[in-house]
Amino acid sequence: MSAQNEADPYELLQLTPEATGQDIRKAYRKLSLKVHPDRNPDNPKAAQLFHELTQAYEALLDPVRRIALDAKRRLQQAKAERFKNYDAKRKAFVEELEERERELKRSRVERQKEEAARFQETERIKDEGRRMREERERAALEKERAAREQDRIRQNSAADGPPPLGDLDLTVRLKYSLKAYPALATADGLVAFLRRYGEIDTGFVVVKLGKKKATALVPFKDISSAFGVVGSQLDGIEVSWASGAEPELIQWLKRTGKLGEKAPASPSSPQTNATATLPRTTSASPADFTPPEPDSSEPTNAGELDYESLTLLRLRQAERERLEREILQQEAADS
Repeated sequence: MSAQNEADPYELLQLTPEATGQDIRKAYRKLSLKVHPDRNPDNPKAAQLFHELTQAYEALLDPVRRIALDAKRRLQQAKAERFKNYDAKRKAFVEELEERERELKRSRVERQKEEAARFQETERIKDEGRRMREERERAALEKERAAREQDRIRQNSAADGPPPLGDLDLTVRLKYSLKAYPALATADGLVAFLRRYGEIDTGFVVVKLGKKKATALVPFKDISSAFGVVGSQLDGIEVSWASGAEPELIQWLKRTGKLGEKAPASPSSPQTNATATLPRTTSASPADFTPPEPDSSEPTNAGELDYESLTLLRLRQAERERLEREILQQEAADS
């Protein structure tokens, strides 16, 4: 028969089943001093031996555990005695049967481990899915909250009047080829080229020359002039707002219907640069556009917009829309 996996507490403490409590304590004190890890720093098995010795000591001092241990030992001894009387063939059969039982036990333990691992993985996936769902819900709530906040800001803006002009709201950015526009290599050339759109703050025009292209910042004295340049069609010249986004004042005018049709309430997006492909017509305005009469609700402060500037803005907005329609019609005809 094969040896038992668990160590016999009596054998560990070098005692017999007839040992008394005093015998057990005496044997434990004697043996624990020999195997204690502090006295055997060079023995890697000292801690394990000391642990097994302590377990055996506690088992033998517990009356209930000792009764169960003694009964188990008697069964094992009886089994061992029977095994001695078996012939070789029967011994082999018993050993084979015991090996199968051990193999079944190992298989059962492995299956339990696998099931526990699968359960943990399933729980992990559930937790991950729960976390992702909660994150999506939080993101949706945050997006909804931001949208409500934007609506509130827009409503307050519309109710409280136009926003003030920003530092770069009157400034436009131009990018162009020096080969195509050699006359625009200086500030004076740019001022002469753009003067038709309105008055320019000539002292603050900036021109940055590259090897082949130039970038210029041109500040106007009123927003309607800057708006006219950004909405124009200049062949080979990229025109945009210097701040990278349409000024809040222009957005407010569109939202409140003071500049063309009233736009739907949605967050504005930055102005994107685009190279124009058609020459701009600057002298004509749409025939169906009629300048509005003065409205007392419109701003009259020169720092924001006066009636004349607003009328010019509307004219240029109508011109921009007409040019966009012409481009779309031309593209449809070409296709």
